Order: sequence, then structure tokens, then C-alpha cells
Amino acid sequence: MMKNAHGVLHCIYSKLQVTEVKKSKKYSEYQKKKEERRQRRMRAKRFSRGSKRRLQMIFALIVALMFCLGVYIARINATDGQRYSRIVMAQAQQSYQTKIIPFQRGNITDRNGTVLATSTKSYNLMLDVTDVNTLVEVTKRDSGGKAYTKQEKIYLEPTIKAIHKIFGLDEDKVRAIIEDPKNADNRYYSLKKGYSVTEKKAFDAYCPSEKEDWKKLRDKFEKELGKTSSGDALTVQVEAKLDERRNVRGIWLEEDYARSYPMGSLACDTIGFTYDDKTADWGIEGYYNDTLSGTNGRQYGYLNADADVQQTIVPATAGKNVVSTIDINVQQIIRNALQNYEDEMAENDGGNDGAKAVGVVVMDPNNGEVLGMDSDRWYDLNNPRDLTPFCTKSELAKMSDEDMGDKLSELWGNFCINKPFEPGSVFKPITAAAGMSTGAIAADTNLYCDGGRQVEDRYIACEGSHGQLKVCEAIKYSCNSAMMEIASKLGETDFLKYTNSFNFGMKTGIDLPGESGGVMFTAETMGPVDLAVCSFGQGLECTMIQETAAICAAINGGYYYKPHVVKEITDEHGSVIQSIEPVLERRTNTEAVSAEIRKGIGMVMSPEGTGYVAKIPGYSMGGKTGTAEKQPRGNGKYVLSFVCFAPLENPQVCMYVTVDEPNIEAQETTIYAMSIARNIMVELLPYLHIFPDEEGYDTTNVDTTKVTNGLLLRHEYLTLANGIVPSKDSKTTLKGNKKGFSQRQDDGTAAETQTSEGTDSGQNVAENGVMNTDAITGGDAGTAETPEQTLWQDNSGGE
Repeated sequence: MMKNAHGVLHCIYSKLQVTEVKKSKKYSEYQKKKEERRQRRMRAKRFSRGSKRRLQMIFALIVALMFCLGVYIARINATDGQRYSRIVMAQAQQSYQTKIIPFQRGNITDRNGTVLATSTKSYNLMLDVTDVNTLVEVTKRDSGGKAYTKQEKIYLEPTIKAIHKIFGLDEDKVRAIIEDPKNADNRYYSLKKGYSVTEKKAFDAYCPSEKEDWKKLRDKFEKELGKTSSGDALTVQVEAKLDERRNVRGIWLEEDYARSYPMGSLACDTIGFTYDDKTADWGIEGYYNDTLSGTNGRQYGYLNADADVQQTIVPATAGKNVVSTIDINVQQIIRNALQNYEDEMAENDGGNDGAKAVGVVVMDPNNGEVLGMDSDRWYDLNNPRDLTPFCTKSELAKMSDEDMGDKLSELWGNFCINKPFEPGSVFKPITAAAGMSTGAIAADTNLYCDGGRQVEDRYIACEGSHGQLKVCEAIKYSCNSAMMEIASKLGETDFLKYTNSFNFGMKTGIDLPGESGGVMFTAETMGPVDLAVCSFGQGLECTMIQETAAICAAINGGYYYKPHVVKEITDEHGSVIQSIEPVLERRTNTEAVSAEIRKGIGMVMSPEGTGYVAKIPGYSMGGKTGTAEKQPRGNGKYVLSFVCFAPLENPQVCMYVTVDEPNIEAQETTIYAMSIARNIMVELLPYLHIFPDEEGYDTTNVDTTKVTNGLLLRHEYLTLANGIVPSKDSKTTLKGNKKGFSQRQDDGTAAETQTSEGTDSGQNVAENGVMNTDAITGGDAGTAETPEQTLWQDNSGGE
């Protein structure tokens, strides 16, 4: 039993030992694991501290790099930003394209539909300099046959050759443009504008865009080269020819419209011209630029992921057409007369110009429409910058850009509207109308002339001692004394108020750019002497258009119409969008006053009047001469003028001619202005269907040969019908005082020149003794309707 107990105890003890051992192992494992966990925690702590430091360093480094990158980008943007922008845009165009569709500028026509300015489709040659200069890596072989690569501008020479061959441009000049460093980044360089469809077809044939066309080109080369080559040699030559065409890069033709002027220089002052950017500053082109201009369209093209082209087109809007009041046939009649005058003067004066300037205005007195307007400064509207007709090559070579600009501006200006001058005696009907309209005088008032008039401390002379004169007689004899008497009765205030109503001293408002308002005294600046000399057209200045419009009002019943050169605005299909109606500005005088003015001006054209030289046989006409001495007085320089109209009692056309400083020694005779006027009227009246209206005139006995050759500058006459013609053998009296003419000039200090042209009874000038009746075919010119009468307005304020 004891043994058993001992065994039990030993067993228990062993189990206890085993349990302890197990406990000890578990403890050790526990401790080991614990230590491992501790170690991990320690490592984690050490890693966390190191990581933060490293992260901070990395972050700081990233910030520094970003800052440097920002500075670098800013520097690139400042120095090369535009270049990179163009490169990016060029790359973007590979998938997205936009194209401007140019508008067609509206036409300008004359009143009968004759085209004066038009726009036709053309093409501009454009150049991508960057593309042409692209470097391409090509394979070459050295002398030993070893291959190597090299970068070359393989597109340069083929492109230059194509430009020369197709468009005729100089190769060296084109190469200089392409190789100029300033153009290196230019992807839109305009080489030349205005190519026709012919050049467009030639370009398309040289550089085809369709595969089928390339095949045809290959066949063509094979046929041409096959005459001298065959086999591989032929293939090499054909490929070389095709590569030359394929390597034409960076040029294309851009569709546009070119402005052209079919009549060349005819009516150049009135029409004007456009610049390269399709805008204008001169003539109708300039004044109606917004009307004539349209709006460009745009074509958008996008190449999507499936290589399908999607397009959106916004069409261009064409400009509107302008129908002018100008009659191109009237314009041609004027031009012929001016050219004849220039030729005649050049023939007799060694090739010099006929005058410093010559101008003509033809107007319908019943609505203000300008039928014709021209001066002797003609330039080709298709090449307005060409100064070779006016300057020698040496003169042009010496000109600075400023001098050339001044010369061109002078050439492009319209003498008839922007050059003010003292009108002289053509102003006298206005003074007479003022006196009668204000009641200062009546038609039957006796005016007295004893050879001059004392005004304060100045004696102002007249052409002669005319004695007692009625108003119409004062106009007939162009009496200075009578005009000064009328002006003194008016006084400064009423004189200025009335002349202002005729738009003297202010612009007429004609629809042309660059108009001058002239020069006129004010009530504060005008004294008695100023008033006296202004009464016969000295001391004040006006333009040709001002004087023409004023005379029209004085003779048409007192209706002052704003002068204008455009009748209608039409769309591209010819439908009228806007009619430019006559604008009645004011009523200047009554019909009774106009009747008296017409009577006096009609007497000027009588055998005893100063304007009889310009009378057309069979026509009742009115006319008034003007001779104004230029400042400084006594320099021998004059502005000669002549205003006339027909028929006398129902005026249908009015014309004003001015000759500024005729190229002769004695300038003061108005024969030059009258001769130009007569040569125009002798053709103009029949063309306008204004027929002879004088009683007893028999048109059946008149030669119908046109009066076009030569000018009436001679003063030996042959009697014919009820007029005269100049002798062709009397060219020796062009200079100096002429027989039968007296010259004297009155102004504030000296006498005004009053000529007595045509003082021989029964004289009337007609070139070669004939008049033009070819255009007389019947019909009635009629009477133009006028707007409702308005009261005479006070316009003394001026502009």
C-alpha cells in the first residue's frame, strides 16, 4: 500500500514537474513574443521619425522644383510664348481647321447702270515659311558607299521653283523672304494678291490634291520621258519629277475678291478707291464704305476620331450696291473738254500743264444731283499710288515717305469740294438776290456807278463807269459799284445772314469725304471794307460745290438742295433698299427774285454781255463770269470761273467751271473758263435732251457734226449762223493781253478785273462753226418735282 502511495506521489510530482516545464516554455515563448512586439514598436517609432524627416525633405524639394519650373515657364512665356503658341495652334490645325470666307464688296454704278467699281473673285498667294523651312532627315551615301543620315530643307527649292514657274515671281526675292530670320515663324505670309482663276488652275494642275490627278501626272511624265528613257532609268526620272512636285510645301491660294475700276481714271475724284484691307477713305468708296462692305463668313472643319470631316459653314454677307447720280457719258464729255484744254495749252506752251488746277461741276438745279464732277488731276483707280505720270524717276527717288504721302493726298483729294478760293464775280448774283429778298432794294431800284466807290479810307474801283443800272443790268455788266451799293444797304448782319442761307461759310453736306466749308466773315469780324469787297466775291472763300449749289438755288425759285452723288442703295440682286431722296435744306428766296436773277444772268449771255462767247446757238442760256485776283494782291495770279445754265426760264442743268492760275502770262481773262464751258455744253445739252428753244432758230440749217476737236482759245472769229467760231490760224495770241479784252481787278486796294469777252455784236463761239445735235431725238426733259416749300431759314451760325 505504501508502495502504491509512493507511486501515486511520484506520479503526481512528475506531472507537476512536467506542468512547470510547460509553464516555463510558455513563459519563455511569451517573453519572446513580448520582446518581438516591443522590438516592432521600437522599429515603428524609429521609422515614423525618419519618415517624417524624409517626407519633409522630399516635400521641400518638390516645392523648390515646382517654383523653379514656374519661373522657367514664365521666362519661356515672356520670351518665346508667341512662337510656342503658334506651334501648338499649327499642330491643333491637324485635327481642327477654320477658314475665312471673304465677302464681296458691293458695286458702284452710274445712274444708268454702268459699272464704275466692282469686285471679282481672285486669289491671294499665301506662304507658310515655317513649313517650307522644315528640316527632314534624309539618307545619303558617302564616296565609299556607306549610308549616313543628314537633315536638309528638301521643300525649299521645289517650292521656290513652283512659285516662279506658276506665278512668275522672282526666285531670289522669294528665297530672301523665306530665309529672312524675321519670317522664320511666319505661317501666314502674303506673297502677292489678285491672281485670277487661270493661275489657280495652273497651280492645281502643278500640285494635284487627288490621287487620280497624280496618276494622270505620272502618265504624262512617263509619256514625255519615255521618248528618251526606258526601264529603271525611266522609273527613276519619273519618280524624281513627281518628288519635285510632292515636295512643294507651304504655299496655297486663298480665295478673295479684287476691286477693279473698268473706267480707269474717269470720275476718279468722285469714285475713290479701296485699300488692300478692303476699306476706303476717298470718294464714294470712302463715304459709303460701311454700306459697300459686307461681312466675312467662316468655315469650320473638324477631323474626328473616325477620320470623318465634319464642317460648319457660316456664309459671307455681300456688301450693298451704290447707284450714283453720276452719268458716265456726262463725265466723259467733261473729261474730253479738260483733256482738249490741257493739250491745247501744252501745244502752245512747250508741254506745260494748262493751269495749276481746273475743275468742272455739272448739277441738276432741281434736286441737287451731281451729274458730273472732274478736275485735271487724274489718276488710275486701279493703280492709285502710281506717281510716274506726275513725277520723274529722279524726283520719285528723292522723295521721302512723308513727301510721297503728301503728294498722294494732294492727288487723291477732290478739287471741286476741298479747295476753297475767292469766287470773284460769280458771287454777284447772290448779293443781288440778298438785296431783293430782304427788301433792301427792288428789281427796279436805280443803282449808280461812276467808276468806283469810296469805302471809309479806301477807293474800290469798277471796270468802268456804268451810270444808272437796274439790278439785272448790274449783273449783266458785272458792276462792282452796284454790288457794293447793295451790300451797304444790306449791312453786315443781313448780308451774312443771307449768304449763310446759301451755305457760304459752311459745308454743303455733300456725301463725299473731305469737304471744306470755305471761309466767311462773322458779324464781329466784318467791317465796311470787308463787306464791300465780299459783295463782288473777294475776301471770302468757297468751294466749287458751294458756289454751284448756291447758284442753283438762286435760279430755281429759291430751293436750296443739298448736293449729293448717290441716288439709291440696292442689294446684290438689284432690289432697291434705300432711295436717296433730294433734301430741300431751306427756301432762300422767292420765284420773283429768281426770275430777276435769271434775267440778269441771261443778259450776260447777250451780245453785249461778258459771257456771250460761251453762248450755244439756239439755246436760251444764263451765265456769269468770275475773275478773282489771288493773295497777295498784285501778284498776277487769278482764279477764273464761269457758271452757266440752260434753258433760261426753266433751268435743267447748271455747270460751274474754274481755272486756277492758267499757265499764261496774262491770267485775268475768263475766256479759258468760258471756252471749256462752251465745249461741254455744246455736247451736254443735246445728250440731256435739252432742245434749242430760242424763237427763230432753225435746226435744219445746222451741221450736225460733233464739236469735239480743239478749244476756243483764239480770238479771231468767223461769223456763222447766229454765232461765231475761232479761226484755226490764230494760235499766236495765247499770251499777253488779247485784242478786244480789257483786264482790271477790284478788291480792297485795287480794281477787280472785269473782262468784256464777246463784246462784238452778233458773236457766238462754236468749234468749227457747228453744234452737236446728234442726240436730239425728241421727247421732253420735263420739270423736276421739288419738295414742299419751306420758309427761308436763318443759318447765320454757320459751322
